[in-house]
Amino acid sequence: MPLFLLGTLILFFLDKLKLLGRLEELASPVVVNFLGLPAKSAEALIMGFFRRDYGAAGMFTMAKQGLLNENQVIVSLVTLTLFVPCLANFFMITKERGVKTALLMMAFIFPFALLVGGALNFILN
Repeated sequence: MPLFLLGTLILFFLDKLKLLGRLEELASPVVVNFLGLPAKSAEALIMGFFRRDYGAAGMFTMAKQGLLNENQVIVSLVTLTLFVPCLANFFMITKERGVKTALLMMAFIFPFALLVGGALNFILN
C-alpha cells in the first residue's frame, strides 16, 4: 500500500509540475516515427507506466474514437504489455531485488518493449 501511494504521489507531482507533458513531447518522436502511432499515444504509453489501467484505458478510448487502425492497436497493446507493469511494480522490484537490479531490469525492459513494438510496426506495415 505505501508503494502504491508513493507512485500516485509521484504521478500527482509530475502532473502539477507539468512534467508529464514534457515527457510526452520527448517520447513523441519515438512513438510516431518508430512505433507508427499517433502522437497522442505517447500520453497513454507514459501513463501506462505510472498506472497500467490508465494506459490501457487511453488506448481503448483512442481506438474507440477511430484514432488507431488495427495495426496501431496491435502495436500499442503489445508495447504497453511488454513494459514494466507500473511504477508501483517497479517499487516492489526495487524493494525485493534492490535498486541496481531494478534499474538493470528497466534498462532492458523498456528498450525491448519499444524494439518489439517497432519491429511489429515494420512487419505489419
